[in-house]
Amino acid sequence: MATHPYKILIVAPSWVGDMVMAQPLFMRLHQLHPGLQLDVLAPAWTLPLLARMKEVHEAIANPFGHGEFRLAARYQLGKTLRKSQYDQAIVLPNSWKSALVPFFAGISMRTGYLGEMRLGLLNDARKLDKEGLPLMVERFVALAESPERPLPDAIPQPELNTDEQQRLATLARLGLNPEPRIAALCVGAEYGPAKRWPAAHFAALGKLLHRQGYQVWLVGSAKDAEAGAEAASLSEGACLDLCGKTSLNEAVDLLASARVIVSNDSGLMHVAAALGKPLVALYGSSSPGFTPPLSRKAHILSLNLDCSPCFKRECPLGHLDCLMKLTPQQVWEQTGIAVNEENHGTV
Repeated sequence: MATHPYKILIVAPSWVGDMVMAQPLFMRLHQLHPGLQLDVLAPAWTLPLLARMKEVHEAIANPFGHGEFRLAARYQLGKTLRKSQYDQAIVLPNSWKSALVPFFAGISMRTGYLGEMRLGLLNDARKLDKEGLPLMVERFVALAESPERPLPDAIPQPELNTDEQQRLATLARLGLNPEPRIAALCVGAEYGPAKRWPAAHFAALGKLLHRQGYQVWLVGSAKDAEAGAEAASLSEGACLDLCGKTSLNEAVDLLASARVIVSNDSGLMHVAAALGKPLVALYGSSSPGFTPPLSRKAHILSLNLDCSPCFKRECPLGHLDCLMKLTPQQVWEQTGIAVNEENHGTV
């Protein structure tokens, strides 16, 4: 007699980078539950990423913005999800509001870390061991395991799918040349200025790459438009500003077209890592000890000053030395190393 597959609902995080770092959890769940049906409740702007993850059966738009309560609407969504008869929910955000929908959906096992007033809403509540699980990806993957079971020896790395026809269509819409010698520079970081390498440095790097024969694309969201415009202007034509001119899905296609990517610690940095591209990741106020790019092709640059990481949105000392003193020449040299490794030492 046929039985229905094991069904899990993931309540996903809101940040692009966190969504990418959740994919190893999805992979691990499939390893543990062959035939798994994995659905993800996520903010609408992250759905293009989920569409590129083969582990996801259905992506469900989460209609609740940051800080919104809307108890009646959460109850109604949970009631709607009851018909899916999920066996388990895994709640990744730490807020109590994020645990309401699985509770209202009547899901029998509701897994997550202890957070603000979640006892009762979660009946498989775990205490987070921050020292034992220093990386965010480890904390996510640990929720796939039973509480007493250690992490697997090898955590899977994120892997976003690309569609070649879609990629070329994106380039055609933007009037871009698909030839392979492309460098993508991700100039933004939504968290705050203390994570953003200066626009003038991106411009100088763009000039160095342009002299090497690269097309240089500045990639980012509408929130990065000011930084993109400044870098493009200072580059004197070396850089093409595409910030705010693409959807997230199209931005992924741009990164998938690049030979090498340079990025602040941002959501697009994690996307680049999940695309398996040679990547130079720039760290200032944040730390690769918590959210590193999950790729063997990633090269991390950090000056490791005494004042960093401070994890502040803006430099509390007013100088931003952790990024100002990271020179375009240093980053340019690292891009050459990353590309040569990808080419196994050939030009």
